[in-house]
Amino acid sequence: MNSETAQRIHRQDYTPPPFLVDSVELDVHFNAGEVLVSSQLQLRRNPAAAAQPAPLQLDGQGLETISLAIDGTPLGADDYRCTSSTLTIDNPPDALTLTTQVRIDPDNNSSLSGLYRSKDGYFTQCEAQGFRRITWFPDRPDIMSRYQVTLHADKASLPVLLANGNPAGSGDQGNGRHWAKWEDPFAKPCYLFALVAARLDVLRDEFTTSSGRSVQLAVFVEPGKLDQCAHAVDALQRAMRWDEEVFGLECDLDHYMIVAVGDFNMGAMENKGLNVFNTKYVLARADTATDADYQNIDRVVAHEYFHNWTGNRVTCRDWFQLSLKEGLTVYRDQEFGADMHSRAVTRIREVRALRAMQFPEDAGPMAHPVRPDSYIEINNFYTSTVYDKGAEVVRMIETLIGKEAFRRGMDLYFERHDGQAVTCDDFVAAMADASGVDLTQFKRWYDQAGTPHLWASGHYDEQARTYTLTLSQSLLASATAANAEALQSPLHTPFHIPVAVGLNGAHGEDMPLMIAGEGSAAGSGRTTRVLSLTEFEQQFVFEELPAAPVVSLLRDFSAPVILDFSWSDEELAHLLAHDSDPFNRWEAGQRLASRLILAAAEDLSVGRPAYWPQSFVEAAARLLEHASDDPAFAAEALTLPGEATLAEEMTVVDPSALHDARNGLRRFVAEQLGNALLHCYTTHADDAPYQATPAAAGRRALRNVCLSYLGELHSDEARALAMRQFESADNMTDQFAALATLAQDDCQERVLALASFYERWHDEALVVDKWLSVQAASRLPDTLAVVRGLLEHPAFDLRNPNKVYALLNTFGNNHVRFHAADGSGYHFLATQIGELDRLNPQVAARLARRFDRWRKFDEPRQQQASFALEKLHSLAGLSPDVREIVGRALEH
Repeated sequence: MNSETAQRIHRQDYTPPPFLVDSVELDVHFNAGEVLVSSQLQLRRNPAAAAQPAPLQLDGQGLETISLAIDGTPLGADDYRCTSSTLTIDNPPDALTLTTQVRIDPDNNSSLSGLYRSKDGYFTQCEAQGFRRITWFPDRPDIMSRYQVTLHADKASLPVLLANGNPAGSGDQGNGRHWAKWEDPFAKPCYLFALVAARLDVLRDEFTTSSGRSVQLAVFVEPGKLDQCAHAVDALQRAMRWDEEVFGLECDLDHYMIVAVGDFNMGAMENKGLNVFNTKYVLARADTATDADYQNIDRVVAHEYFHNWTGNRVTCRDWFQLSLKEGLTVYRDQEFGADMHSRAVTRIREVRALRAMQFPEDAGPMAHPVRPDSYIEINNFYTSTVYDKGAEVVRMIETLIGKEAFRRGMDLYFERHDGQAVTCDDFVAAMADASGVDLTQFKRWYDQAGTPHLWASGHYDEQARTYTLTLSQSLLASATAANAEALQSPLHTPFHIPVAVGLNGAHGEDMPLMIAGEGSAAGSGRTTRVLSLTEFEQQFVFEELPAAPVVSLLRDFSAPVILDFSWSDEELAHLLAHDSDPFNRWEAGQRLASRLILAAAEDLSVGRPAYWPQSFVEAAARLLEHASDDPAFAAEALTLPGEATLAEEMTVVDPSALHDARNGLRRFVAEQLGNALLHCYTTHADDAPYQATPAAAGRRALRNVCLSYLGELHSDEARALAMRQFESADNMTDQFAALATLAQDDCQERVLALASFYERWHDEALVVDKWLSVQAASRLPDTLAVVRGLLEHPAFDLRNPNKVYALLNTFGNNHVRFHAADGSGYHFLATQIGELDRLNPQVAARLARRFDRWRKFDEPRQQQASFALEKLHSLAGLSPDVREIVGRALEH
């Protein structure tokens, strides 16, 4: 079956819903082996819908219908039509009360969508289309309703009963059962509905808003984990205060709750006032969580809280507008992270992730615009493009109009649309109206797939003392192929690209930025100028320059583009040492390293030895010498580009040669700078108790990068050093870094460390996930065999998404082992995807994305990947989720 033969939903076909649902009353009874859900919906015809009366159609999945009634009158078999996914009433009144009762089986709902059972009780995940698994309802985001929910359950086994909003009553009802009622004062779409019935511990706190209101905070976790959720509460309070100070947005609820569950497909969910989180973004203690875990908790807790306004109070008209809430909220959590930690390092990590995930996506079979034109399965479009590129689009708006105008635009956006379901166009219109900047051309970023290619060249005229910068833009061939229809349109225009530029002098100083025709005042005192590239090619002439500058382009990564400029190695080294923009200092080092690795990979693939220049070692030595100035930045600058990112720059990828080249450069640096690395490692030791502060985390990051380089020596001394750190570490950051270093070395210390780690932490599920992932990420030749063995280990469970991501997804990201020449990695992962698809199609589809770039490799590997994909695609009963991903991979 071709993926395109499945039902495809198109953005242009949107029509308003024929009926609105003003209020929803749910009565949910948790019984042994079943859950009964009674629903009372107050419906009325939508005055904005088509004039021709339409039937009332509700969505459902896996529902056993017990009864139906309109205005209290039961419906007979001839009064409605029911299929496995729809309930249709052909001639309903214009206003009605629809009462339904259904039976559902959450105990056997392994998809983890809708209402499902986890070990501690029952939880929900309704985004994007999970609410239809709970009761009959018009399941679409543009229907905003007020909810009242009453839960009934056994008090001993399910003592905690929660839903959105504020508590409206609770009590015993006899026979060991109890009830609780919740009312949400705000209308919301059904995807934001949540309930929890479970045995959980709770940590309570409060927050006083800027207007003096007290908000009751609660974080619910599995029994015995209260000592691991203090950081999540602190992160929530910091996020609440930050949103007040930066955007003037105050919490609108009396109660704000977070519930952590170990079985969850996503990272977290922003259900109004009742966020449901994957445990890995809540639980943290110094000995069980790394610095990265602490920082991820900061960002994810903030992200879900920020959704309270950007996503909940103003939501999406339809799922094509998903980036309206996700891209904007990622931008907001990025800014929060930058203010809480190092702004420069935060930006570097964001761009590193963007290039590793979103750029390949833009060039692959799943390429789609930030606002897609169509989809088959909406769960497949919770992508890096929607989230991360969407955030870059929002950031570009702020860059073009300025921070003050951006804030005015946000205020106008809420003033216009609070309580509404709107579109990306509505957001951009608020920004344009608040700033007076025409963003019509800029909106192409929402509707065009692909990563633009920015070409730049420069010429210095010594006599005229001018520097002419020529910028041009194009789309890569893969992107233009993916957008052939759009590019044939007469509306096809260039992107509006903000290009932040600086000019660096011979001694590292910032040079004046006076553009011809503007006058000297325009460039006075400015070290960075944002140029608006709106044509396919434009020239910008900088005046009054006493000498040729070294141009610093795309400062702070001002646009998500692929930049091509012919810097010499000496110019890159100059920028690495002197650029006043920290992102571009890092970027210069990455470009130097990429050139060397890619050239070496080409040599190795044809049997020539790799060449490593001493100049790169000298640059690394300078970084180590000045590392104490900013250890976190030094750690990022010493980290080489990843293999997946490098592979995107190759026409045909030889993963073995690329892997050997990258590790060869690391080994060369370690051999040349062993003493300096050891000195830096020792100098940045910290004897104080663990603190999750940016400064302390930066020192640990630098030490552990040095340790990983020393590990490339495969010497007894390096192994002993890693083993000492592993055994003596008082925190998970250092212990896991030592384990990761040893995991790359075929030695006895590796075996001992892995055994010791599991023995110590086997009762901590999230730490065991690290144990699984560090083995799946190993570059050792027997990694696939190890991963196969771990499938049978008690630590692994195919039903648990965290375990799948830790073991199978990590292996799929192990560039050299997944892309093994014999195809064994492809066939293994395809088989696991097929098994997983029977249990959890969403997670299986995410795993299938590891095949996106299979056509980048040599012909023998392509043949093996194609065979594995064809076999997977032919499986009977394959879900639409996986079928769409695999079908597009085969057709691309």
